[in-house]
Amino acid sequence: MPIHVRAEPGDYADACLLPGDPLRAKYIAETFFDDPVQRNEERGMLGYTGTFEGKPVSVQSTGMGCPTAAIVMEELVQLGVKRFLRVGTCGGLQPDMQLGDLVIAVTAVPSDRTVEKLVNFEPHAPTADFGLVHGAVHAAKETGKSVRVGPIVSSDLFYNPDDGQYARWSDRGILAVEMEAAVLFTIGALRKVAAGCLLTVSDVVVEGEFVRISDEEMKAAVDQMTELALRTITAADKH
Repeated sequence: MPIHVRAEPGDYADACLLPGDPLRAKYIAETFFDDPVQRNEERGMLGYTGTFEGKPVSVQSTGMGCPTAAIVMEELVQLGVKRFLRVGTCGGLQPDMQLGDLVIAVTAVPSDRTVEKLVNFEPHAPTADFGLVHGAVHAAKETGKSVRVGPIVSSDLFYNPDDGQYARWSDRGILAVEMEAAVLFTIGALRKVAAGCLLTVSDVVVEGEFVRISDEEMKAAVDQMTELALRTITAADKH
């Protein structure tokens, strides 16, 4: 039994969503799963297994930042999970983005030392599993959802003292900033499992006054993202 995800092999499905927030994991399980069963509560890191449209699926919170996400993913791999899809929020880095926009990450700039240590400080480009990217794009088209597809950046800071960094990332075509995807993609490559990332834009951090999404808009956007993620990860074998 792992130290932080206190479960046994078989308690989690092959496919698992990874929100950062434990309460979001609970909400996803109670709202979208049939017959959800809680599998973990260690350190408040809630995890559940159930079914979505008859297909087994799990959800496990990772906390905030690459270090905690790495612990959770490594232990889920030990428990037999094969497909991982992060579902989280992000800061939009392109001025034409709107609050609630959905982003499918293709790669994640590792602005975090955790990834560097995992690859022995060698150059590395953390990249999402193509099957999950393709599946998410396909599912978005089938359901008529508009998505942005491209690179993101995983930062180790939420309160960034470098006021100009967001603009520099934006100028290089980075779509959004968040805090976990780069290490998930890297562990996916190292452990030979599939990892992807879907994000909801909760604020736009370039060009103009900072504006945060409302609670009502956030709930609607997260529901859309979660449905898309579940359809993607449970249909991954088809794409």
